[in-house]
Amino acid sequence: MRGKWLAFMLMAIMLIGACGVNSENPTVGGNGKENEVVLNTLEQAVQQGYITVGFAGENPYAYKNEKGELTGEAVEIARVILERLGIEEMRGELTEFSALVAGLQAKRFDMITAGMFINPDRCAAVLFADPEYSIGEGLAVQTGNPLGLDSYAAIAENGNAKVAVMAGAVEIGYLTASGVAEKQMVIVPDQDAAISALQSGRADAMTMTGPALQSRLIAANDSGIERVMDFEQPLVDGKSVRGYGATAFRMDDTSFRDAFNAELAKMKESGELLDILTKFGFTEQELPGDVTAQQLCEQ
Repeated sequence: MRGKWLAFMLMAIMLIGACGVNSENPTVGGNGKENEVVLNTLEQAVQQGYITVGFAGENPYAYKNEKGELTGEAVEIARVILERLGIEEMRGELTEFSALVAGLQAKRFDMITAGMFINPDRCAAVLFADPEYSIGEGLAVQTGNPLGLDSYAAIAENGNAKVAVMAGAVEIGYLTASGVAEKQMVIVPDQDAAISALQSGRADAMTMTGPALQSRLIAANDSGIERVMDFEQPLVDGKSVRGYGATAFRMDDTSFRDAFNAELAKMKESGELLDILTKFGFTEQELPGDVTAQQLCEQ
């Protein structure tokens, strides 16, 4: 009896010890295999040497160039950061924007990016890194800005000022909300027509999103027109229309997101982020500043 009792006690001690290991380290034995370590997404990517990233196919965020190579603002930022995190290969996949979140949650992708703005609804589904860029409205005028137009409100205050805007564009609503009269809007069919209206003097200004405006000015190569670099973003219902784009991760990949954020912060500080953005038509106006994902998710 005494021998059986000692054997029983020894077995109980062993069981308690085993339970203690699992409670202290939840990565051990998670799938029923004793002493097997379950790696998080970043650790697994470093170990296997590659990671799969979902990109929405949209120029200038992510697209294939004339050589068939994947590039774009989001692609090049991700490429640099992942390499610095020790991941040798980025396997990028272009997909529809609407398929990004579902693909991330289904583990088809390990992270997603390209033209994805941070907003509270998306914050409930994915874990955002801090923003890489911001997108607002842009305004171009005659060189020297003779009418001093630095906002939609300034256009409204000058009843004679006219602004070229594309038919059906969201900017029409922004202009109206800022007090710009319908008679002040020169409605044009496309971006090239907006440039033409400004060049010919039919309009004193033209407006569209910042990167689109910049690309049109570069293409026009006209010293007689320029971008208003101190343009004040319009407010609609008391909120800025500026959006902030970022990379997103699965909800449980906090360590991966934090490591990504740390490298992104270094790029902002060194100016490397602006260098990459500039290659794809962005300017200092599209830098995200000190705004964080947490702030944007709580709005």
